[in-house]
Amino acid sequence: MPFKKKDRIVFIGDSITDKGRKKDPLKLGSGYVRMIHDYLTAVYPQLGLKIINEGVSGNRVIDLEKRWTLDVIDHQPQWVSISIGINDVWRQLDSPMGEQVYPDKFEEIYRNLLDQTKQIPDCRLILMQPTVIKEYPDATGNRLLKPYVDIVNRLAEQYDAVLVPTHLAFIDFLKLETGQDLTTDGVHMNSLGDMLMATTWLKAVEDR
Repeated sequence: MPFKKKDRIVFIGDSITDKGRKKDPLKLGSGYVRMIHDYLTAVYPQLGLKIINEGVSGNRVIDLEKRWTLDVIDHQPQWVSISIGINDVWRQLDSPMGEQVYPDKFEEIYRNLLDQTKQIPDCRLILMQPTVIKEYPDATGNRLLKPYVDIVNRLAEQYDAVLVPTHLAFIDFLKLETGQDLTTDGVHMNSLGDMLMATTWLKAVEDR
């Protein structure tokens, strides 16, 4: 792992990252962030890493923009892991008459957040592809999600970030037709989905 002693790692995103963190004494929640924390603590206890969960349920990239200074910059982290995009697409499906974040706006705001973060000394970026909307590859949500996944891929390359291919990992898993669900409702993770996110994240960071 590329982490140094006492590194601070901020995870920011929506409900998939949040996963009940405010009710957790450690403020980590019960999802993939907690699994990553437990793995890194068990395997690399000498590093004393500080894991910070700043996920907020329902967030889109426009919401991250509003709280970026307080929830990312002020921590002065060595690493920032971003998982966003699901609600930017989901709102198009469940609230089509509301304000929408289409791909161009998504990329513009996301890029601005990365530019801000690059001003933190020695801070590295970890960009996670948005996962899935419904558990079959050709679902309407997944088709709408594809441009957002492409944007994350492109930004990861342009900003020399670690790319976590979570969307690809989920689609590949679904194509195997194992009969095992990854979510409770097509979007929010069950424990298996959280494990797939965590292991995909760990492998991407380790391979970097």
